[in-house]
Amino acid sequence: MNIKKITGLLLGSYFLLGGLATAAAEEPPPPPKVLTIAREFVKPGRSGALHEKAESAFVQAMARAKWPTHYLAVTALTGKPRVLFLTGYDSFEAWEKDQKATQANATLSAALDRAAVADGDLLSDIDASALVFREEYSLRSHIDIPHMRYFDIALYRVRPGHEADWDTIVKMVKAAYEKIPDVSFATFFAVYGQEGSTYVVFSPMKSASEIDKGFDQDKQFMTNMGEDGMKKFSELLAGAIEFSQHNLFSFTPSMSYPSDEWIKADPGFWKPKTNAAAPKKAEEKPAQ
Repeated sequence: MNIKKITGLLLGSYFLLGGLATAAAEEPPPPPKVLTIAREFVKPGRSGALHEKAESAFVQAMARAKWPTHYLAVTALTGKPRVLFLTGYDSFEAWEKDQKATQANATLSAALDRAAVADGDLLSDIDASALVFREEYSLRSHIDIPHMRYFDIALYRVRPGHEADWDTIVKMVKAAYEKIPDVSFATFFAVYGQEGSTYVVFSPMKSASEIDKGFDQDKQFMTNMGEDGMKKFSELLAGAIEFSQHNLFSFTPSMSYPSDEWIKADPGFWKPKTNAAAPKKAEEKPAQ
């Protein structure tokens, strides 16, 4: 069975990090309590337009069904070629209800099964995980996700018996970054699908220029931490963290199923206009 069926087609009442706030709200809503992530590892040479075309079949099927819930796709710019499909839920019970609703819709299920055949031919592996939001380990996590373009996603695996050290580490990090404007992140704990005690941290960015800016913020972070604080911080990291990894992902609207609110927030990105004459011109133009 395709991973999208296993995870209930990644459907839920919110997008990743809670979706778009209403016009009347002063700030975006908080991250969801439950986050599901399905990873599709793409075979060499099968990414890009080929994978996007296969994924568009899922999006079109859900659009025809006017499915009320949505998902966000992000493509890896570092690490192995893969795409993450993410969605949020109020609870695991809400996730279950979406799975049952999808299975009960015969027309939608049949369309998704057909799309899964073409999609599966492009993949080398798939897996899924389920995470829960940890507010105490997050900073300024009410994010206007529709206007973001990238995620820095960090994974930290804590050694057995070192949860108290992890707690201290994150509190030190938050205290230092609270003094630096524009730094925000949302932390989730992996309940299912990851080894050991694993935390996943999402840091959103509007543009890659924020990566450059981050180097200056790192210097300010160390200043805020102080010499003694950095020494303690380094010792705690060495003893508590078994494994860590950072990767950069870009938002991929062509493989996402965005809500109307997201499209209205930034139509040029989430639903760009296409030039009907463009394909014909491209075919007639000699190869360069």
